[in-house]
Amino acid sequence: MASWLGGLGSGLGQSLGQVGGSLSSLTGQISSFTKDILLEGTEEVGDAPTEHQVSSSRLREIESTHATQRLENERLKKVCSDLEEKHEAAELQIKQLSIEYRNQLQQREVEISHLKARQNALQEQLQKLQTAAQSAQLGAGVLPPTTTSASFVPVVRHHSSGFQGDDMDFGDVIWSQQEINRLSNEVSRLESEVDHWMLIAQSSRVQGTNNADQSEICKLQNIIKELKQNLSQDIDEHQHELSVLQDAHRQKLAEISRRHREELSEYEERIEELENQLQQGGAGIEITDHSKISNLQKNIQILQTEKLEDTQNMKELEDKVKNVNEKLSSVENENKILLNERELVKVENSQITQEYERLKSEFIKLQNYVAEQETLLKEQGKKLPLMTSSEEEVVRLQQALLDAEKEIMRLNTLNQEELQKKLASLQHKNEDITSASIEDTNLELNQLRQELERKENELKESITERETLTAELEELDKQNQETMQHMFTLKEQLSKQHSEADSTINQLKLDIAFERRKVSEVEAEKMEMSKELETQKSKMNHCTFALNDLHMSNQQLQHNIKDLQEQLKKSQDCNLNNKKEIAELKQNLKQKEEELSVSQNELTKIINQEPNSNSQDLSLKEREAEIAKLNKDISENKQLNQNLEKSVSDLKMENGKLLAVCEELKQQLHEAFAEKNKVSLEKDTMLEALKMEKGQLETELSQTEKRLLEQAQKYEQTIEDLSNARNMNTNALQLEHERLVKCNQERDFEIAELKRNIEQMEADHEETKEMLTTSLGGQKQLTELIKEKEVFVEKFKNRALELQQELEEYVKDSKKHEILRQNLEEKDISLAAMKEENNHLKEEIERLKDQQSRSPPVAEPKTLDIITELEAEITQLHVIKNNLEEEIKLHKKTIEDQSQNTVQLQQSLQEHKREIDESKFQYEQMNITHEKLFLEKDEEIKSLQKTIEQIKTQLHNERHVFQTDSSDLFQETKAQTLNGENGNEKHDLSKSEIERLVKGIKEREKEIKLLNEKNVVLTQQIDHLSKDQVGKLTQIIQEKDFEIQALHASISSSSYRQDVLYLQQQLQAYAMEREQVLAVLSEKTRENSQLKTEYHKIMDMVAAKETALMKLQEENQKLSNRFENSSQDMFRETIQNLSRIIREKDIEIDALSQKCQTLLTVLQTSNIGTDSGSGGVNNNQFEELLQERDKLKQQVKKMEEWKQQVMTTVQNMQHESAHLQEELHKLQAQISVDSDSSSKLQMDYNGLIQSYEQNEKKMKSFSQELAQVQHHIGQLHNTKDLLLGKLDMVTPPLLMASSVSQASDIPSSTPPEIVSDASKLLQQELEQLKKILQEKDATIRILKENNQRLSDSMAATSELERKGQKDTDPEMKQIKGKCDVFQKSLREKDLLIKSKSDQLLSVSENLSNKENENELLKQAVTNLKERNLILEMDICKLKEENEKIVAKCREKETEFRALQETNMQFSMMLKEREFESHSIKEKALAFEKLLKEKEQGKMGELNHLLNEVKSMQEKAVSFQQERDQVMLALKQKQMESSALQNEVQHLRDKEQRLNQELERLRNHLLEMEDSYTQEALAAEDRETKLRKKVMVLEEKLVSSSTAVENASHQASLQVESLQEQLNLVSRQRDETVLQLTMSQDQVKQYALSLANLQMVLEQFQQEEKAMYSAELEKHQKQTAEWKKKAEKLEGRVESLQESLEEANAALDAASRLTEQLDLKEEQIEDLRKQGELKQEMLEDAQNKLMNLINSTEGKVDKVLMRNLFIGHFHTPKNKRHEVLKLMGSILGIKKEELDQLLSEDQKGVTRWMTGWLGGGGAGSKSVPSTPIRPTNQSVFNSSFSELFVKFLETESRPNLPLPTLSVHDMKPLGAAGICNLSSTRSSSHTETVGSGTSRRPDANPFLAPRSAAVPLITPTSLGAGGSGHLLMKSLSDALPTFTPLPVLPDASAGAVLKDLLKQ
Repeated sequence: MASWLGGLGSGLGQSLGQVGGSLSSLTGQISSFTKDILLEGTEEVGDAPTEHQVSSSRLREIESTHATQRLENERLKKVCSDLEEKHEAAELQIKQLSIEYRNQLQQREVEISHLKARQNALQEQLQKLQTAAQSAQLGAGVLPPTTTSASFVPVVRHHSSGFQGDDMDFGDVIWSQQEINRLSNEVSRLESEVDHWMLIAQSSRVQGTNNADQSEICKLQNIIKELKQNLSQDIDEHQHELSVLQDAHRQKLAEISRRHREELSEYEERIEELENQLQQGGAGIEITDHSKISNLQKNIQILQTEKLEDTQNMKELEDKVKNVNEKLSSVENENKILLNERELVKVENSQITQEYERLKSEFIKLQNYVAEQETLLKEQGKKLPLMTSSEEEVVRLQQALLDAEKEIMRLNTLNQEELQKKLASLQHKNEDITSASIEDTNLELNQLRQELERKENELKESITERETLTAELEELDKQNQETMQHMFTLKEQLSKQHSEADSTINQLKLDIAFERRKVSEVEAEKMEMSKELETQKSKMNHCTFALNDLHMSNQQLQHNIKDLQEQLKKSQDCNLNNKKEIAELKQNLKQKEEELSVSQNELTKIINQEPNSNSQDLSLKEREAEIAKLNKDISENKQLNQNLEKSVSDLKMENGKLLAVCEELKQQLHEAFAEKNKVSLEKDTMLEALKMEKGQLETELSQTEKRLLEQAQKYEQTIEDLSNARNMNTNALQLEHERLVKCNQERDFEIAELKRNIEQMEADHEETKEMLTTSLGGQKQLTELIKEKEVFVEKFKNRALELQQELEEYVKDSKKHEILRQNLEEKDISLAAMKEENNHLKEEIERLKDQQSRSPPVAEPKTLDIITELEAEITQLHVIKNNLEEEIKLHKKTIEDQSQNTVQLQQSLQEHKREIDESKFQYEQMNITHEKLFLEKDEEIKSLQKTIEQIKTQLHNERHVFQTDSSDLFQETKAQTLNGENGNEKHDLSKSEIERLVKGIKEREKEIKLLNEKNVVLTQQIDHLSKDQVGKLTQIIQEKDFEIQALHASISSSSYRQDVLYLQQQLQAYAMEREQVLAVLSEKTRENSQLKTEYHKIMDMVAAKETALMKLQEENQKLSNRFENSSQDMFRETIQNLSRIIREKDIEIDALSQKCQTLLTVLQTSNIGTDSGSGGVNNNQFEELLQERDKLKQQVKKMEEWKQQVMTTVQNMQHESAHLQEELHKLQAQISVDSDSSSKLQMDYNGLIQSYEQNEKKMKSFSQELAQVQHHIGQLHNTKDLLLGKLDMVTPPLLMASSVSQASDIPSSTPPEIVSDASKLLQQELEQLKKILQEKDATIRILKENNQRLSDSMAATSELERKGQKDTDPEMKQIKGKCDVFQKSLREKDLLIKSKSDQLLSVSENLSNKENENELLKQAVTNLKERNLILEMDICKLKEENEKIVAKCREKETEFRALQETNMQFSMMLKEREFESHSIKEKALAFEKLLKEKEQGKMGELNHLLNEVKSMQEKAVSFQQERDQVMLALKQKQMESSALQNEVQHLRDKEQRLNQELERLRNHLLEMEDSYTQEALAAEDRETKLRKKVMVLEEKLVSSSTAVENASHQASLQVESLQEQLNLVSRQRDETVLQLTMSQDQVKQYALSLANLQMVLEQFQQEEKAMYSAELEKHQKQTAEWKKKAEKLEGRVESLQESLEEANAALDAASRLTEQLDLKEEQIEDLRKQGELKQEMLEDAQNKLMNLINSTEGKVDKVLMRNLFIGHFHTPKNKRHEVLKLMGSILGIKKEELDQLLSEDQKGVTRWMTGWLGGGGAGSKSVPSTPIRPTNQSVFNSSFSELFVKFLETESRPNLPLPTLSVHDMKPLGAAGICNLSSTRSSSHTETVGSGTSRRPDANPFLAPRSAAVPLITPTSLGAGGSGHLLMKSLSDALPTFTPLPVLPDASAGAVLKDLLKQ
């Protein structure tokens, strides 16, 4: 652990040391890097495009390297952050470990104390045993070997050792562990010895030596006490030591944290200082070119003076440096040599990093190679022993370094040899050191690794420096690009001028040729021809200039038209997008309004269905609040729609404005044409002067051979002209040529004067324009404010028609405003163009001035030119004046319109408020109507619930009625049977009666089943309804049951059929309604799908916009990151510089402190020497020291003076930087404001999008829920209508039934009054439903009207848009028409040009005759051309040489700079050394004085001198610091100034070279002309013939000259008239100037008023911002509330959905039941027909049954009695009395009577027979059957009872199967269940009742006695399964004669008979 922490600490120390080393090595790296960059900068190319390519390629390389370096920086930052985290984790671990170790220490101390106590106890025991053993041995004479107590003495720990190292806690822990181990060992040893001594003591006790003295015991006790005291002291000391250690640890931690904080604060302060310096010194080069040049010139002058001073200082410093170096060389040791070598290696590394761009890929390969070698080293190092591994590591590291550096050297050819030598020397030294000792090798290994790490750090630092330099390079490149752009613009302008000049020259040539032809052909008519020539010349000039101007204007027009077209396209695209968005928003609005209306209606319906009144009220309130909020949302959406419409209108206005701008541009073009026609006269004179200037500019700007070739062509043309002139060789032409030259010069001067006038006018014009721009800017702000106010007002608007009218008015106003804006923009553009022209004119004026200085001025003003200029000025002033007046009128009109608009807006506001109040009132009325509807619906539901309850109660009552009826019937039948027993025994029932009875029973059964099914359906519906509704419905059901009972009593066939037909009609109607509902639902689903598709489209649009926003944000982030990176680079530079300075200062302070210490030691030794008198100090030394102090003082004074000078320069620089900083701050503030506003807008936009999406989602969910609820409600309505229809159907037969029941005597429980009440209730409900429907229709109509209004408004808006498009279309047509007009005019001009060209061709044909004469001259010209080519070749060679020289100069400049930097470094070093020497000298002087004073005995003076020395030292330190700071600032400024100087010098050199080339070319031309003149003289001899002709021509010319003089006289007269006109024009100009001044005053007043208005506007804006912020907060709160309510609504919606699902399930079941009902009703119709037949059968069967019952009641079965009688005689005599008893029991004879009869045996037979025959009439009743006799003999052995039972069993088995009815085969739905119920109930009843009815299929119940016979109707049939009537039961239960029923085995016939026998 300690080793790990130690390693951590050492690593931290190394890293800190590396940081210091890197800071110290920064200066050298920076200087070397700047050298290389400057060397690279020399590789310039002569051609501008190639330069551009080179710079762009370098820029790309730099960018790529910059990207890689940035990635590396990021990686290193990550690594740093990881290391910091690890460091923090390590500190935390250390803290935890220290706490744990302290706890362990305490534990161990406790253990030590325990062990010591134990040790003491054991020692005591030992001593006791020893004493005992000694006494025993003395007695015995034996002496065993004893151990000394010294071995048990514990080792004393030296606590001071803990404080030697930093890791004292760990040392303590280790020591405590060792001590614990030692003590435990000692304890174990002591225990063993104790055991040994115990054994000895026991043996001695056995022997009898048990006599221990009490004195010895006392001694031992004292010893124990002393030991205890010692123990306690030891414990106290140990605890004290622990506390001391803890305190020391805490102090260390506190010191470390304090140091860390101090360092942090120092770094922060340094960073702040650097930032301040950056801000002060970071003045960007953003000043205009003129100001830059002036500042640079000043700086250059200052720097030149400083440079001279520096050179003098440098010479002095160099001498001093030599002396100091000689001294230092003797002092420096091998360590310093090694350090120098390291520094050299560092410098080389910095150079390598500079070439890192080219060597990047190889560097990566090298890194990989080094990594592989290191891995190999590690693997081999594991195998080899430590000795060999260290040496091998050294060798391998050296090899790796060698390989890496060799590979670098291959590419870096300059530094190969030096690096190899240094590496070889390093190898030798390392080998020597390795051979010396292994420890040294290990140390060197560590050093090499550290060096590698340092090199890596330096690499990183150099990379950062390179990044900063690349940033600077980028800035320089930007500046270079700007300058290049400026140069290119100049070149383009010059090329244009050159082309114009060429065209004019060609035209002039053609004119000259034309004149020659005319002279040769028509000599007689020369006067006329000369006049025509002059006119043609003027016309041609005018035409050419007009053509040029037209071309230029056409180009400008095309550019303007293109720009306007682009703007139009953009605006149209924006319009389309806005229209689409508006359409989509309107659709969304319509959908949402429809959904709202639907949701309102359905919410009201849902609320009506809720049972609890309290919850309904609450939900109503909540829904109302939600509706209000939804209305608010709709209003907000409408406002958004309005805003979008406004934006559309604004775009339309912008379109109109753009069209107006096009018109204005056309007007300006016309004006430009007029002006250019005037200027064309001026340009005539300027042409030839411009030719020369163009040539000069071309030579200056273009260094390429193409431009030189062009110049050569020009010169060839001039030579040709000259040759033509020589060919003419007439004095008149030469005179004309000279006169033209003079005229040119005069016109040049006139042009200069005119330009000055133009500049003055332009300045005035610019001032007026600036005033206008300020006023218009203010008006713009006013218009913007007004627009904001309008938007604020329009938030309260809801109607669209009124707004559209107002919008049309605003559109007109805005068009006017935009026209004004566009005027302003055009004027700004024209201003910029004029400024550029001004700059060009200024340059030309300067050049003209230079020419004027060379050539004497000729002051002959031409009046024509002046007049034209003045006329142009007057026209311009008039135009300006008119424009100003028009603008003032427009502004007044706009102000009036705006005031009218504000009044109109206020009126519209009031109207909107009224409308809002009206809408609120309507909304309240609607709410009231909704509440009424809800109440009515609740009442309806309650009434329905009551009816259901009544139906239920009626059902229950019916069941009870059926039971009572059945009981009455059977009582009656029993009475009838009793009455008619005797007379109806032999009566037989007819078959027809039985069939009727069966039919009636079947019909009744079917009716009962149908009623049961209906009851089941009703119960299911009732279960679905709520519990509260069930109670009410049961009452209605009970009432209906009573009515059904009455119906059952009096149902006839005709009424049933009518009912069936009515029901069928209703079913058909319901089916139709259902189909309609389904169709509506399908339509709704389609609409929903369409809405979904539209929503998806909108979402796609939103997503696209979001992606665009994200891209913009990413771009912004990238830009911000770049800005931050650039700023970070600057900060790094400054931080590095400061750190270097601080490091140097620290070194100096350390050196001074060491020197002071040494001097103090010297003083102390000298004091000791003087006190002791052993020896003294030399006086010479003191004198030398004093002299040195004086010198140092003088140098300090010089330094102070120098510092003051530097301070003044620095202050000047600071003043300049302050201005730039202010500008920077302003720009930054503007940027921050813009960024804030953009971020706010983005936030608002995102919020709006989110809210919009949420609203859409909510609306979708609401629409889905509403659709479900609508479906559910529709189904419920259908079910309700069905129930109501059925109830209405039931009411008319009820009335009939009531009348019938009154006629008959059958009791009925329901009177007719109840039925009438029910019908009234139903009628009331129907009326209420009709009312509700009417109200709903009214609401639907209102909504339709609203929809129509909205659609009308939409149509109106679309019409307006169409109108706007129609308005724009004619304007576009006008523009196109004008364009066509221009094109026509151009075509006409082209035709004119063609005609002129034809004329020129005719002239050229005339010239062809003369060309033959000029062929000789052409040969001469060809010779001259060849010479020219030779000269051009020479020029190219000279250029190449010049370039080489320039490259050499640049290299020398870079070397000079490098030398300057080194000189600066040396000077710094020298100054430091001087300061050190000065300080040493001062100290020495002080000590000399002290020693002298000591000798003289003056100690006071010594102290005084010491104080002086200290103060001087402090001053020197402060001066040194100031000097260093100033030197740094100076260095930076010098670097900048030197760079600028170099640039300036470079430019000047270029200018000089170009001028030299120009002069050389001129001289060459002059020489060529001389040679040409000689050749011309030779040609003159040949042309003697021509001269003769010329003489004739001269005579003609004389006559022409007289004509010319006449013409000049006329011209002078014209000039006088023009001068008079000029005077008038000047007066007009003065008047216009006065008007201008007046207008300027007005403009100033307007500006003041605008400023006031701006102040007011700012206040308004602040108030509005406050309002907006407050409203925003409110909206945010509202949105939060909305979210909460939405969540509540979602919960409710979920519950509603669950209820809906349940209702849907119920509805599905109901639909199934309705289908079953339809089937059942069809069956009912069939069965009713059968029922009518079966009823008749039933009636017959009932009559027959009654007769049978009457006849059979009370009769005895003859067959039975006969069998009994015969059996009596067959039985043996012993058992005959049993038979008699049985017969008696059957006949009902009592036991006593039987006994009496049996006892009287005499009377036996006669009495028995008489009794048998007399009472047998009513005795038995059985079915006749044949008796079966027993076959077996064993029968006689059995008793009579057993035989009788067997007989009955045999008789009960029928031979034939019983007949079954067909009714049981026809089982309807639900019958099975009922049958099962009845069977179970009957079986249970048989168990309870003691009757022995046999239910088995093979049992005959008729054989049983009457008491046990099955009754016709069992009492179990009166259960819950059905009603008590006979017909309510199945035949299997009611009539046992038809079907045998299954019965329990216990209830068999045998068992019954056995029971009887037992009785």
